[in-house]
Amino acid sequence: MEEVFIARAGAQSQNRNTGNKIRALCMAAGLENMVNPGDLTAVKVHFGERGNDAFVSPLHVASVVKEIEVIGASPFLTDTNTLYLGDRRNSVDHAKTAAMHGFCYPVFGCPVIIADGLRGQNYTPVDVYGKHFETVKIASDIVSADSMVVVSHFKGHEAAGFGGALKNLGMGCASNEGKREQHTTRPMILEDKCITCGACMNACPEFCISIAGKSVSIDLEHCIGCLMCMNTCPEHAIDLDWQDDGVVFVERMIEYASGAVGNKTGKTFYVNFLTNITPHCDCTPWNDIPFVPDIGILASTDPVALDKACFDLVNAEEGVFGSLLPDHHQPGEEKFTRVWPGTNPELQISYAEEMGLGRGEYRLIEI
Repeated sequence: MEEVFIARAGAQSQNRNTGNKIRALCMAAGLENMVNPGDLTAVKVHFGERGNDAFVSPLHVASVVKEIEVIGASPFLTDTNTLYLGDRRNSVDHAKTAAMHGFCYPVFGCPVIIADGLRGQNYTPVDVYGKHFETVKIASDIVSADSMVVVSHFKGHEAAGFGGALKNLGMGCASNEGKREQHTTRPMILEDKCITCGACMNACPEFCISIAGKSVSIDLEHCIGCLMCMNTCPEHAIDLDWQDDGVVFVERMIEYASGAVGNKTGKTFYVNFLTNITPHCDCTPWNDIPFVPDIGILASTDPVALDKACFDLVNAEEGVFGSLLPDHHQPGEEKFTRVWPGTNPELQISYAEEMGLGRGEYRLIEI
């Protein structure tokens, strides 16, 4: 049974402010056992798409960075470029967005390095021997780092059910080509709901969507499966074949997560923020209100146990009325499949166990 440490939300004294909680979590969960003096340590974060403000605060990430520096390692902030249209599709725009959101040298005293190069093309093959891949394409600077600290915002996700440490590894550490390999899911138009407003067409980075009269069509041959159309549609008129595509997407993502830590056994540490628990990923250029209240911050050396603990804690909360959660507001009722019907969130946990990423059984320890 793996140990997962939690510092609950709320504070009534300086000793319980967020910075001190993060310091206590890092000490209790064993950061110093994962990061060694002299390491070049990748701090894997999500800088947030422009227009989104639910991502983990740079001040909180800075507290994690400080603990890495106390050990004597040399941290750098990192993420990878995106497939979809936006302000993080190349390293120049990505670094500008990071700085705009407070992830910059004056705040951290360490550099921002986009791990897959200028246009997302720099990757290193890593063997995984999974159901879908024998080799995955991980961003080269992630592979080259001596150790890694993965700082994740735990929230909903339209294809995976939730996004936490495992998604931050699988999708977040993949090169551009690696993201394409994972996104085998293809959207379909629900004609009875579609109002041909054009929002999906304007959001498509590959210009695969066209409108003729009152009919919308998707060029599936050239679709990259980024699901920005699904995220953007105001009528929820775009969906997936969840019995097939949704399962394949999650399994491929987990195989990439396995590759992201393939050369870092005993060298990776995880921190999940259960705050601003929004329905959408931080990749959207907006964020809706949270569907449960803030819970706290968790840390572990096992990403599977950590994500499972976060999943259980969210379900144990009372839902927020007026949020995207339509029902299941009572504590103990499952939340994620009500926010994103058709998804199978726990598949991340079970397949990650199968791939040897960790164990879903955990012991929650409060600090």
